[in-house]
Amino acid sequence: MSIDLTFDRQHLWHPYTSMQNPLPCYPVICADKCTFTLEGGQELIDGMSSWWACLFGYNVPELNNAVKQQLDKMSHIMFGGLTHQPAIDLAKKLIEITPTSLDKVFFSDSGSVAVEVALKMALQYWHALSQPKSEFLTIRNGYHGDTFGAMSVTDPKGAMHELYHQFIAKQRFVSQPKVRFDETWDPTDLNEITQQAEKHKHKIAAIILEPIVQGAGGMCFYHPEYLKGVRNLCDKHKLLLIVDEIATGFGRTGKMFAFEHAQITPDLLCVGKAITGGYMSLAATLTTDIVAKQISAGKAGVFMHGPTFMANPLACAVACANIDKLLAFDWQSKVAEIEDLLKQFLAPCAQLSSVKEVRVLGAIGVVEMHKIQDIETIQAKFVAQGVWIRPFAKLIYIMPPYIISIAQLKKLCVAIYHVISV
Repeated sequence: MSIDLTFDRQHLWHPYTSMQNPLPCYPVICADKCTFTLEGGQELIDGMSSWWACLFGYNVPELNNAVKQQLDKMSHIMFGGLTHQPAIDLAKKLIEITPTSLDKVFFSDSGSVAVEVALKMALQYWHALSQPKSEFLTIRNGYHGDTFGAMSVTDPKGAMHELYHQFIAKQRFVSQPKVRFDETWDPTDLNEITQQAEKHKHKIAAIILEPIVQGAGGMCFYHPEYLKGVRNLCDKHKLLLIVDEIATGFGRTGKMFAFEHAQITPDLLCVGKAITGGYMSLAATLTTDIVAKQISAGKAGVFMHGPTFMANPLACAVACANIDKLLAFDWQSKVAEIEDLLKQFLAPCAQLSSVKEVRVLGAIGVVEMHKIQDIETIQAKFVAQGVWIRPFAKLIYIMPPYIISIAQLKKLCVAIYHVISV
């Protein structure tokens, strides 16, 4: 039986597309390792790790087994008033691979919700101190999710959420860091955020940002000293620091978490996407004993949040297996190898007049064009080349699974060059 693309086009609303004139969708029938197969039999190399989630590709035996074993015991149980071993095991693993002070774990069902949880924790923390603060400070060109709180700290100017700017809470934004990851550090890059923090410290509950790598807001890599300076600012003015590692966590930048490049520790940490290896939707917000105790000592006496699928046992079980696999895998060497190969294979793109810049960090490769790309046209060209790469705006980027072969990675990069050089 073939996939009903007519029904799909008429009734299924895909992300970031129109129902009146939707972008074409390619029918997938199966996936294995670093490739997936379309209905007609064409095999595509996956350059996106399914939106950065599938660290080890598809059909991973250890992850398959974890789901099967847990399924026979319990697929779901509410987390209100109940608990279970997969959640306990996963919390232990997260605490073990993060800084010592981050020892309180709140599970949710998506990265965007993990950010909402962090924002609410920050607000409730100050409320419990009888010092209510209602604003957040962040940097432009960031991205934190599509729910309302997350949208409010995502750059509203010229971004995907500009349409909603009159309906979301107004937050404070400063310019994007100017000094890139591999450039010589200039302390003046911190001037604007320093001024804003000092001027509005009595209103700001927390500074929130994506560490080192700004994801969907522009795929820019900024200097670790900027993040270190922000941590110092928070310490000086007694602000909370929220770090959004939804896209960068679990080794993607060459460190287990991107904030490690700056050798700092946040007060709240959001993780998601790759936590389950792409098998289930799951996220977590980690925080400190200080924050947790203060919230619990407040007027409410509890943290006011509770997702229905919080700590879903299936998701927790596969996340445990995924983290075990990651820790047993020489991911540091593999990510370093991918970084070297991306720099080598994408270098020819930098010579094209249509290309503004090529940048690489860890297992992330970005080709920034001068002009916005026609997604439908360029997507079809990539499929014709036998690869799956989904650009947005001016950015053509890849974040491949860690198990990708050299030949597969080269094919992805050669396809980018071939498509944009025509």
